[in-house]
Amino acid sequence: MAVEKRLAYSIVQFLRDQTHTGTLNSDEQESLEVAIQCLETTFKINSRDCHLANDNVMIPDTSPSPEDIEKAEQLKNEGNNHMKEENYHCALECYTKAIDLDLRNAVYYSNRAAAHSKLGNYIEATGDCERAIKIDPTYSKAYGRMGLALTAMNKYPEAISYFKKALVLDPENDTYKSNLKIAEQKHKEATSPIAAGLGFDMASLINNPAFISMAASVMQNQQVQQLMSGMMTNAVGRPAAGVGGLSDISSLIEAGQQFAQQIQQQNPELIEQLRNHIRSRSFSGSAEEHS
Repeated sequence: MAVEKRLAYSIVQFLRDQTHTGTLNSDEQESLEVAIQCLETTFKINSRDCHLANDNVMIPDTSPSPEDIEKAEQLKNEGNNHMKEENYHCALECYTKAIDLDLRNAVYYSNRAAAHSKLGNYIEATGDCERAIKIDPTYSKAYGRMGLALTAMNKYPEAISYFKKALVLDPENDTYKSNLKIAEQKHKEATSPIAAGLGFDMASLINNPAFISMAASVMQNQQVQQLMSGMMTNAVGRPAAGVGGLSDISSLIEAGQQFAQQIQQQNPELIEQLRNHIRSRSFSGSAEEHS
């Protein structure tokens, strides 16, 4: 069955590539997406099965003609210019055409992976990185871009591994070092008990305008102000009268309950949004565990 899965995965990857060419009408696009779903269901594969692509990279025995190589380089340069101008769809098209002319060039796959990532096509990006690495296992950019795509997919342990591989090949690359630290920090946050208990991105919550408005309103509450003042006094070693120990905890819980009630009353849509977000994250996590 492993061979069949690899073949099915390759077909799915090909169909996905076709959906990003920009040459299909809406009906054709929908037909391909249905075909992809059918194949994934039938062969029990999904977008996270990047390992199935490892043995599917076919490197041609013959080199392209000098004319094709020259044209492919021109297309690559055009794609690079489009990337600088943030025309990612055009860049993707240029890199794809370059690949069609020269299937042996790891740079073209790696560059297309960068374009895919900019468009949010992280599955496709990992596939192109796999192809680039298969062609040239010493090409550090392919490992670095794989790390970026995996980080965007919240696959932090895998991302960390690829960033480390990139640094083995290019030890002085500050970008790889920075991205490695980011992936490690995100992994630490994702595996912390607090993050696991909340089930949603706290950074997104505190940047939500509705949440900020609610928080500002609550901070005007005199009880909350007294509580915070007392806690700050305790923090610097000067006990405040009537504040401390279990009373602090009880007051904090009470203030939190009041905060939640006020949000529920004034902005029930925000509460429902948070609940839906928690449900979706829980579903995604359980689906991934069983893949």
